[in-house]
Amino acid sequence: MLTPLIAELERLYKGVEIDILSEGDIAEEVFSTFFSVKNIYCLPKRGFKRPVSFLATLFRVRKVQYDLIVDPCLGSGFARAVTGFLKGRFKLGFSDKPADSKLTHPVPTEAARQHMAQRPINLLRWARQHYAGVVDDATDYPSLDIRLTDTELAQGRAVIEQLSPASQRTTTSPVVGIFGNATGAKRYPAEWWNEFITTFKEMCPASSLIELIPMHGRSMLGDQWPGYYSTDIRRMGAVMAGMDLFITADCGVMHLAVASRVPTVGMFSVTDASVYEPYGCGSRALLTKGLSARETAMQIVRDYATVLGQAGPVDAKPATATTPRAEGINAPGELGQLGLTH
Repeated sequence: MLTPLIAELERLYKGVEIDILSEGDIAEEVFSTFFSVKNIYCLPKRGFKRPVSFLATLFRVRKVQYDLIVDPCLGSGFARAVTGFLKGRFKLGFSDKPADSKLTHPVPTEAARQHMAQRPINLLRWARQHYAGVVDDATDYPSLDIRLTDTELAQGRAVIEQLSPASQRTTTSPVVGIFGNATGAKRYPAEWWNEFITTFKEMCPASSLIELIPMHGRSMLGDQWPGYYSTDIRRMGAVMAGMDLFITADCGVMHLAVASRVPTVGMFSVTDASVYEPYGCGSRALLTKGLSARETAMQIVRDYATVLGQAGPVDAKPATATTPRAEGINAPGELGQLGLTH
């Protein structure tokens, strides 16, 4: 969610060198291909349990005298405390109490607006306008992007080819990815997904479905479709980038799909879409409250008729053929016969 901020800093300050301080080591994967990112400092998760490592990293960063420190978080006391601790000529962040903010350039919280990935951009643009008199184009926002390399993209396409049914490897059949997991009430039940996929396949029988397997390693779709599993987010991103469309509930994998630049449908049933909705590269949010699984599938096929190779009016119709299971990586049932999942 911070990749748009990095892109904005690069656009505004040519040749900028950026250090990133994060909790956990995922930032090392996300920003590994960003030329402008010089150092990535990773604080241990739950640092109070590892105080020596935690403090050693903080004091290491504190040795650097920065020109600008950006606290992009809204309402995080920890982020603000770290901002105050580090050395910087200018310190920028959201605050409605400038005197207590530990910032040289506080920005009112009302400037943050809704979308979480766009808040840091609004922070920077508001400060430039009100402190420097520079007005930036407020109509365009950089999209999420983990900047997959050509090599990663080629490897992802190779995995897609292995996962796709043999009968469809030489055709232009659309490849559709599905991630069936999410946290709490955001997760759609297995029955809902069964109805959704049945309808989707009735309308797009030629489509090749691939499931992205959650971190726990178990299929959420009953092992009915070829699945891909990885604990490496760049590998997951490379595989998703080789798809024509990705469908998921509101979750972290949704953001990863958008950052992999695949058209993504993020389905929202309980959370506020204006804060987390996918944008850019043909992505969109779909509010499913009040819609059945069948109606949701029909809406997606209508919205992405061109991507899915549908010509003319799109109506549900009986499937004329079933899609054969994939031969290759994680084909359903093969590893399960050995008592394994993925």
